[in-house]
Parts: sequence; structure tokens; C-alpha cells
Amino acid sequence: MKTGTIQQSLSGFYDVISDGELFRTRGRGNFRKRKIKPIVGDHVEFEDGYLLKVLPRENSLVRPPVANVDAAVVVTAATQPVFSPNLLDRQLIALERQGITPVIYFSKTDLLDHDGYEQIEQIAAGYREVGYHVFCAPQPFEQDQLTQLQGLLDGKIVTMMGQTGAGKSTLLNHLVPDLDLATGEISQALKRGRHTTRKVSLLNVAGALIADTPGFSSYETFDMTVEELPGLFPEMRRLAPQCKFRGCLHIKEPHCAVKDAVENGIIMKSRYDDYLQFHELIANQKPNYKK
Repeated sequence: MKTGTIQQSLSGFYDVISDGELFRTRGRGNFRKRKIKPIVGDHVEFEDGYLLKVLPRENSLVRPPVANVDAAVVVTAATQPVFSPNLLDRQLIALERQGITPVIYFSKTDLLDHDGYEQIEQIAAGYREVGYHVFCAPQPFEQDQLTQLQGLLDGKIVTMMGQTGAGKSTLLNHLVPDLDLATGEISQALKRGRHTTRKVSLLNVAGALIADTPGFSSYETFDMTVEELPGLFPEMRRLAPQCKFRGCLHIKEPHCAVKDAVENGIIMKSRYDDYLQFHELIANQKPNYKK
């Protein structure tokens, strides 16, 4: 019996990487009865062309459907489509909840004028203060930046995330030019990206296994509680012990260290505004919750 990692899932077949070799397998017939659905990134046991067992997952994402992810590169367009801090924060809290290390990579910075770039760089600096790895440069694919990213991802299972049209496939093509992944132009009529990636697979990119995945235009998953939400914002998590009340939700409570930090410019106002919106969304999903 061999063990390996699912590298690609396509039409009922699973390509498994094991000891540097690639094996094509199919799932056992009882997988469907037991409601077991293997996904890319799963660590598995297999033999004679059949998956025998899916080993316990460290984590899993729904969009994109990838398991056992160590890090996620959130490719974030500085323009075309317009930068959305709300969408970025939605993705970041989803990753925090799964215990996946986010890496923020600003693309299309070369399309900005001087003032536009200064604004994006200021935003990037704010996310660095939170503690995130952030890549932001006037030329988004300069070699020094690509080399730093490769070093950060080496040996990890990684997913590429971001709004459709943000440039995920373009970034991968710069990391490994001979991949030659399809890239799409932004629809000028809809101002949205056309989906260009049709399947989920792990690509061997400079020592990392990276999922190049379909893009998406929103991230609507809020399956955490209002009590869990503050802990998914690292800057709030750090300050929470300084609040007067244990379990402070940082909204109406007096002597709140988080609200003080927002007023003093220590916490980004856009992050706090998104936190309030997410809190409201979660609270409205739970009719018995009293504000």
C-alpha cells in the first residue's frame, strides 16, 4: 500500500503524487455510499489504481476545494477590477478560521498612477502592521519579489485565491514561465473577469504544490459565531485582553481597547468597518441572538 497526495481530480479520476511519481487512481465503490468525496490536497492510501482511504484533513476549503493547505496567496488586484478591502477581509477571516497562513499579493500595481500607487502602498502597510505577509511593488512581477514569494512557499501546499481577473494565473506564469496557463482579459462591459481556470490541480512550482483554481467574485461563507469573529482579526485578538469586559465584542461595550485603537489610528478603520458588517451578517443568520 502506498501513501500520497491528490494532485488533480478530474472526471472521477484522481492523480496522486507519491515519492516523486504520479499515479492515476479511482475511488473505491463504497466511497459514495459512505459520502466520502476526495479532493485535491487530500493525503491518501492507494493500491492497484484505487484509493483505499482518505486520511484525516488538517483543513479544507470550499472555494477552491483544496485540503491540507499550509498557505494561501490572496492575489488582490490594485485596479481592474477595483480594489475591494471588504472582499480581501472576507478571504482573510476564512483563512484564519482554517488555520491557513495568508499571503497578500497585490497585482496590477503597474496600471496605477503615482497617487494611486501611494494609496495602495499605504493600504499594504496597514495589512503588514496587522501581521500579514504582503507583497506590493510598483512592478508586480519584479524578480526580487517573485524570489521572496518562492522562498516563503517552498515545501508547502498552497492555494491561489482572489477575485476573478485579479491575476492568479498570470502570477503563476511569472513564477514558472513554461506553465503557460490561460489568462483572460477583463470584460469591459461587465467590469468582471471571465473565468479562465476550469479545474483544480496542484502545480509543482519551485518546490511548492500550488493550486491554480477558478476565481470568484464574492466570498459569502460566514459559518462562525459572533463570539468567534473577533478572534479572526489578529489585531483585535491581540488587544482583547486589554478590554474591560471578557468576551468584549468591540461594538457597544465601554472601555474597549479595540475601539480606542480604531480612534487612535492603530487599527485600520476599513478593517473595523468590515468587522461590524460581518458581525451584522452573522447576527442576522441567528434569529435567537440578541444584540
